[in-house]
Amino acid sequence: MSRFDEVIERRGTNAVKWDGLKAVFGREDVLPMWVADMDFKAPDVVIEAIRQSASHGVYGYTIVPDSTREAIINWMSDRHSWSIEKDWLLFNHGVVPSIGAAVEALTEPGDAVIVQPPVYNPFFDMIEKNGRKLVHNELLLKDGRYEMDFVDLEEKIKAEHAKMVVLCSPHNPGGRVWTKEELTTLGDLCEKHNVFLVSDEIHADLTREPHKHISIASLSESYAAFTITLIAPSKTFNLAGLQASSLIIPDKGVRAKLQKVFARQGQFTLNQMGIAGMEAAYLYGHAWLDEALDYIQENIQLVKDFADQHIPSLTVMEPEGSYLVWVDCRKLGLSDKELLALFLDHGVALGNGAKYGPGGEGFMRINVACPRSTVIETMERMKKAAKSLE
Repeated sequence: MSRFDEVIERRGTNAVKWDGLKAVFGREDVLPMWVADMDFKAPDVVIEAIRQSASHGVYGYTIVPDSTREAIINWMSDRHSWSIEKDWLLFNHGVVPSIGAAVEALTEPGDAVIVQPPVYNPFFDMIEKNGRKLVHNELLLKDGRYEMDFVDLEEKIKAEHAKMVVLCSPHNPGGRVWTKEELTTLGDLCEKHNVFLVSDEIHADLTREPHKHISIASLSESYAAFTITLIAPSKTFNLAGLQASSLIIPDKGVRAKLQKVFARQGQFTLNQMGIAGMEAAYLYGHAWLDEALDYIQENIQLVKDFADQHIPSLTVMEPEGSYLVWVDCRKLGLSDKELLALFLDHGVALGNGAKYGPGGEGFMRINVACPRSTVIETMERMKKAAKSLE
């Protein structure tokens, strides 16, 4: 039995995924397969690091020590073959607020910022709520796999005088791990038109063979000069509640602009437990992650095989990176509201594809970073939901 088979009761822990069901879906008697966090315990080394930090008993103001920076540097080198420098690192509570800060720091009100939907929906909020113009460069779905539409992207950059592109790499919700060739084409376009690039790489550590995550800023010094790379241990080790993330910004001038925004916000450090957990995860979490990736891959395969055998009306897009499975439900012939209601009526709360923007209509997102028994029960319920329409 794998450690990840353990069913852990999360109700009553202020978990959005479980305790937020009533507020979001209007009912609590469903399996929550929507929010992108794991139902796994964090690595023991992380739990112990937090326990030791908490046992001191004094919870004053903190600094992020050099040891944390070194842990991140070594992790990026070992896992992603990118040599970064200590001075390149800034810290924030999460990737989403870092996107907001980057938009504020590097663009002006009214400027166009491009995203590639269907994509992680907080991107939209961070652009529009900062008074910028949201522009869609919709991904192309070819043979069950997303590709970037570079012709449309360049047209939008020129027509809208765009100042920034926000990249999701690996892609959420589609699970694409962008190739070196794709990233080079994107980088060349941004360089050609003097466009900043914000690369959300929070799912990078969840990439599985034969695919390999590449940080676009690692491909050339010229790309690094206009790129902000956002990483965090939150998806990798299930540490979202610790609210600790990093920004990798090689260019000193760009870094200074972000620091000014953080200063205006009063943001200058991380919380004590976040520092302890992040450092321990990056130092000692390799073996745990490798085991988790194998388990998650088996869950993904289970979903795909089950759908192929028992729910032919659903088409599963197998992720190359992340534990999020993107399911094409369009053959069921239902609206997005009807799809969500159908699965809810059969006891499953899924991520509604429409909220991820154009191209997401008719899709549902399933989080399979949970015990296998939960995945099996989810698929059985989805099978009954589909059969109820026959």
